[in-house]
Amino acid sequence: MKKTTVLMLAGGLSALSACKSTQNNTTATGMTTETSTTASAEAKALNYPNTKKVDHVDDYFGTKVADPYRWQETHDEQLDEWIAQQNEVTQGYLNSIDFRDKIKNRLTEIWNYPKYGAPFKEGGKYYFFKNDGLQNQSVLYVQESLEAEPKVFFDPNKLSADGTVALTALAFSDNGKYLAYGTSSGGSDWNTYHVMETATGKKLDDQLDWVKFSSPSWSGNGFFYSRYDAPTEGNKLANKNEFHKVYYHKIGTPQSQDQLVHEDKAHALRNFYAQTTDDERFLILNVSEGASGANALYYKDLKDAKGSIKPVVDNFESEYNVVDNFGDKLLVMTNKNAPRYRLVMIDPKNPQEANWKTVVPESQNVIQGVSAVGGRIVVTYMKDAASQVVVYDQSGKQLTTVELPTLGTVSGFSGKQQDKEVFFTFTSFTYPPTIYRYDVVNNKVTQFRKTEVNVNTDAFETKQVFYTSKDGTKVPMFIVHKKGLKLDGTNPTYLYAYGGFNISLTPSFSIANMLWLENGGVYAMPNLRGGGEYGEDWHKAGMTPNKQNVFDDFIAAAEYLIDQKYTSSDKLAVAGGSNGGLLVGAFMTQRPELAKVALPAVGVMDMLRFHKFTIGWAWVPEYGSSDDEAQFRNLYTFSPLHNIKEGVKYPATLVKTADHDDRVVPAHSFKFISELQDKGAPGNPYLIRVDVRAGHGAGKPTSLVIQEYADTYAFIYKNMGVNPYQQNQ
Repeated sequence: MKKTTVLMLAGGLSALSACKSTQNNTTATGMTTETSTTASAEAKALNYPNTKKVDHVDDYFGTKVADPYRWQETHDEQLDEWIAQQNEVTQGYLNSIDFRDKIKNRLTEIWNYPKYGAPFKEGGKYYFFKNDGLQNQSVLYVQESLEAEPKVFFDPNKLSADGTVALTALAFSDNGKYLAYGTSSGGSDWNTYHVMETATGKKLDDQLDWVKFSSPSWSGNGFFYSRYDAPTEGNKLANKNEFHKVYYHKIGTPQSQDQLVHEDKAHALRNFYAQTTDDERFLILNVSEGASGANALYYKDLKDAKGSIKPVVDNFESEYNVVDNFGDKLLVMTNKNAPRYRLVMIDPKNPQEANWKTVVPESQNVIQGVSAVGGRIVVTYMKDAASQVVVYDQSGKQLTTVELPTLGTVSGFSGKQQDKEVFFTFTSFTYPPTIYRYDVVNNKVTQFRKTEVNVNTDAFETKQVFYTSKDGTKVPMFIVHKKGLKLDGTNPTYLYAYGGFNISLTPSFSIANMLWLENGGVYAMPNLRGGGEYGEDWHKAGMTPNKQNVFDDFIAAAEYLIDQKYTSSDKLAVAGGSNGGLLVGAFMTQRPELAKVALPAVGVMDMLRFHKFTIGWAWVPEYGSSDDEAQFRNLYTFSPLHNIKEGVKYPATLVKTADHDDRVVPAHSFKFISELQDKGAPGNPYLIRVDVRAGHGAGKPTSLVIQEYADTYAFIYKNMGVNPYQQNQ
């Protein structure tokens, strides 16, 4: 397919941990602990804001559900004042932690190294992203050849003084003459598209507003994209998104003249993602009714001036992704009758399943990605959540495999069908991202660029274990720690997971994790049901009505780490973002005694109302809806907001959200912390950290990311009674 670089990423956090002990007792990690009662005493002294309650009750099929913080769903001056008060309490608490600055200084020190993206070729030139170290946003460079001196092509840091305007997507025209790119302000999902002349760097007058869940895809002298109508009233960051439409924009014309290509007036909640094939022969429309992955597939033959958009698959039972076209046929990756995916060739003029030709059949390993380059089909598989790469010819005959350095994750291999070389990046927990050049024709891999970091990564080791969940299911988990770790139950451990939306967590490098590991911490990442690590069956095992399986898997991971003496409940922190924030919220309300610290970030906490805001309706296939009685009763059993009980001592909690989050609106976190502060037993702090001018996590400036990690680590260490730098004072 025509290459579009989409830079928006889902929000979420990374690694940390927990601990409790006695005065002046040095643990096996080398970190000196303080009196464990100090943090509890300070938590009792916290003066939370007096949060207003309203008398609002909803009736769900005869069940009365109070919603006293309904007013927090409306962003107004009253809410701004409440946010400021909460941030004042939280920052006062964090400011009192005397070693927080040392954490921030060390993070800044190790963060300051060059970070490169894999090169890609457009218009005969090479492009790549680079961050010198501490730049808020990565810069796009261009070079005439791989040996030529790189020059700055586009610097997103110049889009705003504070680094909060980010580059979200970019796509070059086929001849390389133009670049269409998207920007987002304050982390919002709303994008604005612009056009640049590549030879001169001149920004043209073209400006396209109210773009969301889209990427520009070129055809001729313009490109296709998707947008919503401009909001006419209410809060643009919270309003429900309905009636997605596909347009074609011709360069040099105003948005008002854009051609409406496709809409569906009968289905308000369908999304349309438009792409063109590499040769611009076909327009492909992926049509979705939710975020579960299943989609319909439409096409238009752009060679036929009188042609219309027609269905290839017109139901939402399985997932279909067009890799590219080979002549008049479409190569499609699908899980139709193949939960771990297969590749099929479809003639769009005769799209019935009986006419499909299998090119690469389903195997024991999950197909994660496919590229058509250099006359080959490069397939990236997952085996137990780690990458393998196999190369086929266009008929599906296996030619070779691509050798990888160790257990880890591959990304890249993107290019055009005529390209004879492509680049890919390999990474793992202790293997900084390394870029390789792949000679497609000769199947030769050479290291192109190695990342150097100011941490001794050889000091750590990674293992993969398989533990047993509540119902007997075996679940894999990666565990990373210093070599020679003693399994004596004293190790601070940070447990991070996601478990949803067919998203797979695979080994990757995080410089922030390195601070945790170098101080003797353990980092654990289980591959819970609901993810895509073992295909669609694994995903469905964690969807409605099976969502409790995900929470059981996470609880079992914590129990395994404790039983195997990696840690104890007093030295365990649990974390997750977005759907992972829901995971942490369910964990801490179901098993509050099992962890010392809980870090739910940008989480879905109100499971009865999530579908009423922005794109929340798209999550109904994953979670269910309170509009359905059976699904309501299931949701009510685990909705974090509705399962906080009076007088229960919950883990020390730092809820994290942002005022511009229009993916998971911050009202989820606001209502959750209000309920927790009101009902939770004293002894642990229940705080919320609200980023201002930030969103769900995409495009956040480096400076704010480092500060967030410093605050989070400091919070965890404080509540474990651990000062990681006390022995150095």
